[in-house]
Amino acid sequence: MPDTKDKKTPEDTPEKKKGFFSKIKEHAEDKEEQLEILSTFVRLGILVWSGAILTLAYVELPEALKIPKQDLDPTFIASVFTGVLATFGVQTSKKGSVNGGGGVSKKDMEMLIERASNTAPAQTIRIEQAPMVIAPTPPTNNDKKS
Repeated sequence: MPDTKDKKTPEDTPEKKKGFFSKIKEHAEDKEEQLEILSTFVRLGILVWSGAILTLAYVELPEALKIPKQDLDPTFIASVFTGVLATFGVQTSKKGSVNGGGGVSKKDMEMLIERASNTAPAQTIRIEQAPMVIAPTPPTNNDKKS
């Protein structure tokens, strides 16, 4: 009778722990889906990083931590933060803005153009021949009025 204790079966071997990337490959077989998931995590990382830096720019830390106050201009970090938020479809707007996005609607723009043309009429001339130089010239004797 053969000794069965010496032979290892697939059931006996401990299951190897799967890493993060192998779990992604398991759930999303398509390469484009894998890249989309990875890019989402990268954007989330940048969002968390920029949010933390912005928070540290405005919050005073306790003296017990012995971390010196950082004097930095948070403008760049704020633009990174809002840019990453925009990739997730979140738009920031100021209080009292029009249309939630702060933009001007087509109807409002047409009304502004109509009002401007009524108050200060102007004519636009389109020249399709180049090059052309428009420059002042000194008056000649024929141009002078008596």
